[in-house]
Order: sequence, then structure tokens, then C-alpha cells
Amino acid sequence: MTTLDSNPADDRPAGADAAPALVQAAERAADELDRLVPVSDDVGNRVLPDNARLVRWAAPLFLCCALVLLPWIVIAGITLPSRSLSRNYDVAWAGYDVLLLLGLVSTAVAALRRSRGLPIAAAATGALLLADAWFDVLTSPPGWSEAEAIAMSLLAELPLAFTCFWLAWHSQEMAERRMLLLTRRSGLSGGRPRKPGAT
Repeated sequence: MTTLDSNPADDRPAGADAAPALVQAAERAADELDRLVPVSDDVGNRVLPDNARLVRWAAPLFLCCALVLLPWIVIAGITLPSRSLSRNYDVAWAGYDVLLLLGLVSTAVAALRRSRGLPIAAAATGALLLADAWFDVLTSPPGWSEAEAIAMSLLAELPLAFTCFWLAWHSQEMAERRMLLLTRRSGLSGGRPRKPGAT
């Protein structure tokens, strides 16, 4: 039985009325970053801006991680040995190559299907290729192996990575152009959707 002075919020579990301090701090940080950095003027943002909490919190979270990573890079560069024997070296590289294989196949399939997932697949594969080139060159022993790694990087991995990044950028641009055309055709600016073939 409800009374006139009852509050719908009273049905919530105990402690749910006040957000934890961490959530409030994340909201404040996200609001401040939103105020300092304007939202991109992409077509998608003009039609439907993405203000999901997870998207808004990603910026402060990733910036904090980047700030923590800066001193870690300096510490690692100073303290790590220049040479090291690694366990499971063969499994690590074979596993990485499996990930790269999956990236290449998913990018190829997304390109064949003209899928909306192409920007994600291509960007991830490009990042894997860059990392592969970097570690191949830096972990190869001097001599023929190092020369082979440099040649593979310059002739295969880096051009493929550039191609992947171009595919990611181009397919995202095409998605935004399509969205703009669809919104104009469907009359989302106020009118009813037009029938196919209508002028």
C-alpha cells in the first residue's frame, strides 16, 4: 500500500541512494574533460552523440593509465637487462602469430562483406602488425636474423599496417557519409521516411 508521502527511490536497495565516491569522482573527471575538449564534429555525433557512461569514463581512465605508464617506462628502461633468456619464447611468438592470423582473416572477411566492423578489425590488425615489426627487429640476434627482420618489417609488416590503418579510416569515413545520406533520405530532420524511389 502506497501513501502520498512515499518515495519511489525507497524501493532501491540500502546504500543505492548515494553513488560511491569513486563513481562521483569519475563523473566529475569526465564532465571536466567534456568541458575542456569539445566533442568531435563527425556526422555521427551530429545525428546521435554517444554519451554512454562507459565512453565518457574511458577518457579519464585511459589518461590516468597513460600517466602511470610514463614513470614505468623510465623505470623499465633503466632497470631491465639488455639481454634475457625467456621461458615459453616459442609459445609466446606462435601465439602472437595466431592472433595476427585471426586479425588478418577478420579484416579480409570484413572487407569482403563491406562490414561495419571493418574499422575495428583493420585498426586492431594494424596495431598487431606494428608491434610484430617492433619486437621482431629488436629481439633478433645481430647478423642475418636481424637483417631478415628489418627486411620483413619494411617490405611486409609496415606496409600492411599502413594499409590496415587506411582501411580503418576510409571505412569509418564511408560509414559517416552513408549515415548522412540515410538521414537525409529518411527525412529524420522532421518529415516522414520517403518510399524507395521517391524524389
